[in-house]
Amino acid sequence: MSDKNAFEVVPLRAFRDNYIWTLRNDRYAAVVDPGDAQPVLDYLEHERLELCAILATHHHPDHVGGVADLLAHRQIPVYGPRGEPIPTLTRAVNDGDEVEIPDLGLRFSVLGIPGHTRAHIAYYGANSLFCGDTLFACGCGRLFEGTVQQMAASLAKLAALPDETLVYCGHEYTLANIEFARAVEPGNAELNARAASDADKRRSDHPTLPSTIAREKQTNPFLRCTQPAVIASANKYLGARAGNPEQVFAALRQWKNEF
Repeated sequence: MSDKNAFEVVPLRAFRDNYIWTLRNDRYAAVVDPGDAQPVLDYLEHERLELCAILATHHHPDHVGGVADLLAHRQIPVYGPRGEPIPTLTRAVNDGDEVEIPDLGLRFSVLGIPGHTRAHIAYYGANSLFCGDTLFACGCGRLFEGTVQQMAASLAKLAALPDETLVYCGHEYTLANIEFARAVEPGNAELNARAASDADKRRSDHPTLPSTIAREKQTNPFLRCTQPAVIASANKYLGARAGNPEQVFAALRQWKNEF
């Protein structure tokens, strides 16, 4: 990795199922959603890397709880959503802004994706999407602060990214999400194949991530609200007919909450 523009993404585990995504080259690293500082500090020391930036997607403590401790070791820019209570931010960003990390040769577009929280954002660039708790592998985040309409629109925005985009989300929830997805769409052959391959990864203690936008569109029920089988399952759950894709999404989200 002698080329500054050659970078890799390393998952650092935190808490029970969080990932702190670490973008690195030979000298520098940036981290996405460091809920805990210690895994980051340990990795930086072991790899002899300098932390150069922190990117936050939303304000929940399991995503930003480690920022203050990291800043105590090194003063660096902290990017995050304008309009959410993150006191450690140094550079608040909105939908349409750009974030540049010169030490890694990286530039990201900021995507506003509210729903899980009121001003949740994602970072998209270098064929990679860091989307926090909005889009999960085979699932989506709960609606803590936003509306069904906001979350449906946010997921549609992410689904419109190129198929080959690598999806790095905030948690290892994949197998539980697949279990729900198979209840919604048991005849989906791509989903059934994914269930087997991702279960193999977890048995080997490997992450199921990154996913891709293409894979999510093929297997994630929350991105498939116009598919006949998904609509039929939502209608069965509701005991009524959903009138549009947003109502299908709302039914799926409520069903998943109870699943």
